Formats: sequence, structure tokens, C-alpha cells
Amino acid sequence: MSAKRNFALRDEAGLEKGIFSGRSPRQAALKAATRGITDIRLREKGTKKIHIFQGERIMVKKPKGSPSWLPQKIWKSNVKKVGIENLPEK
Repeated sequence: MSAKRNFALRDEAGLEKGIFSGRSPRQAALKAATRGITDIRLREKGTKKIHIFQGERIMVKKPKGSPSWLPQKIWKSNVKKVGIENLPEK
């Protein structure tokens, strides 16, 4: 099993404004999309790679067999990988 990795969420100016963790960049991007972020740029901590995703979230009915405390409508997130960039060397 692979270990959890940390990804820093970057804004348009290049400032890192949040940390999302997951085993893959996609898993971390799904967490960001669930919070309503659409242009997702994640830098893997310890590297100079930036993973770029387009995210969306839509309101859907809760799945069958879900717990009773879950509301009737829930947010469902989806992401699509756009590419990978490398940070320039300083």
C-alpha cells in the first residue's frame, strides 16, 4: 500500500492556501472540488510538480443504502486532469 501524500492548493498568484492529502493527486483534487474549487492546482509537497485539474460539484440524490442521517441531496464532486507543470528552478 502506498502512503498518504500531501498536496498544497495554489491560487492564480502562486500562493499556497491549503493542504489536501490523499494517496494520489486525483484523490486530493476530489476533496478540493467537494469544497467548490473549480480551478485546482496542486503542488506535491517535497517536489516541484504541479498537478492541474478542472473540478465541479453537483447536487444529487443520496445513494440507496446510505445512512438515515444523510440529507436527501448531497454534493457529488468530479475532476478531470488537465496536465502537469514543473515549477521553474530558482
